Amino acid sequence: MSTSQPVDLAIVLAVDVSASVDLDEFVLMTEGLAQAVSDPEVLAALTSGPRGAAALAALFWSEPTGHELVAPWTRLADAGAAAAFAEALQTAPRPPRPGRTALGAGVLAAAALLGRCPFPATRQVIDVSGDGQANAPPALAPARTLVLDLGITINGLAVENEEPGLAEWYAANLIGGPGAFAMACPDYAAFAGAMRRKLLREARPPLIA
Repeated sequence: MSTSQPVDLAIVLAVDVSASVDLDEFVLMTEGLAQAVSDPEVLAALTSGPRGAAALAALFWSEPTGHELVAPWTRLADAGAAAAFAEALQTAPRPPRPGRTALGAGVLAAAALLGRCPFPATRQVIDVSGDGQANAPPALAPARTLVLDLGITINGLAVENEEPGLAEWYAANLIGGPGAFAMACPDYAAFAGAMRRKLLREARPPLIA
């Protein structure tokens, strides 16, 4: 079902909350997401297109069946909407059973969530953030192919506190679609700034040769 309020861009913030993310890191991550989404420059970028708005939703993922919608689809066209979305992120509880890193299931759940976006979007993006390689089914490669075949772009923010070089793994195995990119973040203390830069980059239409 769609509404009559189209957007330039729909983004699912697909956030790794597997067992490798401890409580302190979880807080840094959710606070960082909230800071990035409510940043005036980010909001200006997200609302700079011809439709003047973007749609965001946030999904926590972990085990193959362990994904949870924590911030529903919100049409960001002004600071009030951005603040409300940021508050939903800040108040989201840590899922009770953090488990393995089922990245394939995470991107499939994010794609399904994009399919339920009530705001018609010119571009659709899955914004993955995590600190580890996939280690649980379903396999990432076929899941990634299914998602890319839908015309969805997958980008990655790799937090490399436990796995140096994870951004290179994301680049080789996760990202895809028009303008896709992977970024590295050294640790969760730097997460807010990295997510801000990532959203600014995602807000720009991809350069296609």
